[in-house]
Amino acid sequence: MLFRWFYRFFLVALATGLLAALLVVFAALVTLPSLPSLETLTDYRPKIPLRIYSADNLLIGEFGEERRDFIKIEEVPKSLKQAILAAEDDRFYQHYGVDYIGVLRAIYSNFKAGGAHQGASTITMQVARNFFLTKEKTLTRKFSEALLAFKIEHSLEKDQILELYINQIYLGQRSYGFSSAAQSYFGKQLTDINLAEAAMLAGLPKAPSRFNPIVNLERAKTRQQYVLKRMHELGYISAEQFARAKETAIAIHRRVKVFAMPADYVAEMVRQIVYDRYREEAYTRGIKVYTTLRKTDQEAAYRALRKGVMEYDARHGYRGPEAFLKLPKDLKDREALQDIMQDIGNSDDILAAVVLSATPGAVEAFRKNGETIRITGDGLKAAHRFLSNDPKIGEKRIRPGALIRVKKTEKGSWQIVQLPEIEAALVAMDPNNGAIRALVGGFDYHLNKFNHATQAWRQPGSSFKPFVYSAALEKGFTPATIINDAPLYLGPEQTGGKAWEPRNYDGKFSGPIRMRTALTHSKNLASVRILQAIGPAYAQDYATRFGFDKKHHPAVLPMALGAGSATPMQMAIGYATFANGGYHIHPYFIERIEDEHGNIIEQARFATAGRNAKQVIDPRNAFLMTSMMQDVVQRGTAARARALKRNDIAGKTGTTSNAVDAWFCGYQKDLVAVTWMGFDEPRSMGNRETGGQAALPIWIDYMATALKSIPVAKTSSPKGIIVAKINPETGMRDIFGTLNEYFFQEQLPPEMDYSFQDPEFTDQTESPMF
Repeated sequence: MLFRWFYRFFLVALATGLLAALLVVFAALVTLPSLPSLETLTDYRPKIPLRIYSADNLLIGEFGEERRDFIKIEEVPKSLKQAILAAEDDRFYQHYGVDYIGVLRAIYSNFKAGGAHQGASTITMQVARNFFLTKEKTLTRKFSEALLAFKIEHSLEKDQILELYINQIYLGQRSYGFSSAAQSYFGKQLTDINLAEAAMLAGLPKAPSRFNPIVNLERAKTRQQYVLKRMHELGYISAEQFARAKETAIAIHRRVKVFAMPADYVAEMVRQIVYDRYREEAYTRGIKVYTTLRKTDQEAAYRALRKGVMEYDARHGYRGPEAFLKLPKDLKDREALQDIMQDIGNSDDILAAVVLSATPGAVEAFRKNGETIRITGDGLKAAHRFLSNDPKIGEKRIRPGALIRVKKTEKGSWQIVQLPEIEAALVAMDPNNGAIRALVGGFDYHLNKFNHATQAWRQPGSSFKPFVYSAALEKGFTPATIINDAPLYLGPEQTGGKAWEPRNYDGKFSGPIRMRTALTHSKNLASVRILQAIGPAYAQDYATRFGFDKKHHPAVLPMALGAGSATPMQMAIGYATFANGGYHIHPYFIERIEDEHGNIIEQARFATAGRNAKQVIDPRNAFLMTSMMQDVVQRGTAARARALKRNDIAGKTGTTSNAVDAWFCGYQKDLVAVTWMGFDEPRSMGNRETGGQAALPIWIDYMATALKSIPVAKTSSPKGIIVAKINPETGMRDIFGTLNEYFFQEQLPPEMDYSFQDPEFTDQTESPMF
């Protein structure tokens, strides 16, 4: 009877097992045709972001949802491979996609623990899930995952599968793949990590957010110790290695400075171009763009611009706290204080802080990084009025809850500063081929993404005069031509608008002066008379040779004073023509574009001065203009630039009416740079805020670094230039003259006539005067 019962039980169990097997086979037959193709794996193309580099191969920008670096399996450190196997799938090289022993072990472990504490997914199953399936915990998904794992194992080698896993898995901090994670967490290349770091990385796939060492280092270390223990148990590492790795200190890298240099405006310019050409693929196919920027130049430009803007801001006084925040009841509750500052960003070294207490002698403030700082002495100097009981200050007084900005001094103490309202731009290029060496489009890209270097159409003021003077040289003027710097009234028919009575900046008149002197000291009245003599229409047409558009520079007399509009980039292009001997070049900032394999898919094509660029002005004209603009630097409105102690630099200041815009455009034969300053909503920058005061210091600070290793250039005059002594009062050649001047050989002025001398008669010969 008992035997018959066991026999029946056996038959039922056998039938149930066969039925279950048939159902599994049937389910497999039904599911297999619907499984995705493995083409994604066999032709693996990871989503690698667009990366942008400087000319010195330094990363300056990255665009894409996933931060990823592909690495071949042969380059992966052995310690990391072993750590991954120990943590995720120690029988990876023995099973065929599904580890039945691992499944049984997981069932036993979970039964013993009284819950689901251990999974049985193999590395191959995780690859299947990461590439093709969702993460929902259903029997159907698990079944599909197992079938896909078999299919993958049948199609790929084990090392290929492991390579896919190492490059695809998400590991937190926007990092996909272990190579990217090594950069994010340790600031290292994957090939440089040690055993302790390998174990910490291998512990991440289980729960990237939970074991993120940046968020919770202690929890990450606990997981790391488990991985190291498993590696020791499996014989991957010795007891000595195990003990040493457990004690190895982990230095976590927090990406404060993500890129090698501050070049956000250029990175965005590149992104727009690449996206226009490749659309969404731009962010996923691993395109690399190499720009013409140089680290030394770009960093110098960035520092110079911020320094110049902050100096302007300091000249015009502190405006009071940025805002007022509601403080928590307990001022010692750091988490609560950090919460109220969560959405307030810093601007490089200009840091946000909320005031906890304030007296005329000291301010205590809390920074969002958790630090409480104390500001005293000179650190309060800029804001002293806002710490007083002056009734005019009213609600703007610095008090608890005030949001202020602070900055560390060179001595390490804190001072109260503020975010500036004014903006600025700097663009520098090689005048011989148009390669952009530095470009800063504003004070802080994250505060104002408008690129003032390429998008800000502003009046160039007197910085436009050299183009009018160059046109005058073509019309027969010489640097010695006498111009009358005297009062001038112009009716509406002459200005194209309202009646106009131009003035010099200092309100004075110099009378008859040479054209060189007029440019050196930026004499407005003389400049208008020059334009009158050559004709506004001629000057307008002539300016197009330098890349200017007629529609932005109406043919009216105010054009002599830069009443049109131009961008800093356009001004740099124009001045490059003077610097390179008369050639028009086109600016470019992308040197080459490479695909994910390093193949060049686009290469810059540029025209070079003296080779294949178009000559637009006589090289003698460029030489004379450079000579005159060198005087602007040595003894004129840009004399502050003598601090550079070079005689090979030339340039011109520019200040518009009411000091709305300030410019300096200058160059050396191998580098041209333009600086601009002004408000986004045009308004006066204040009394005496000229191009020489506001824009020139930025240019000087930049050039001091950019030209540091470049020797002073020795220039020689081009063929067809004659040097002659002149009388400074008449501009005529004079054998007794006290000045040497350059002339086109066909435009030598007449000589002074000393053939008849009478004690009661002095020479009355008149020179041409306009």
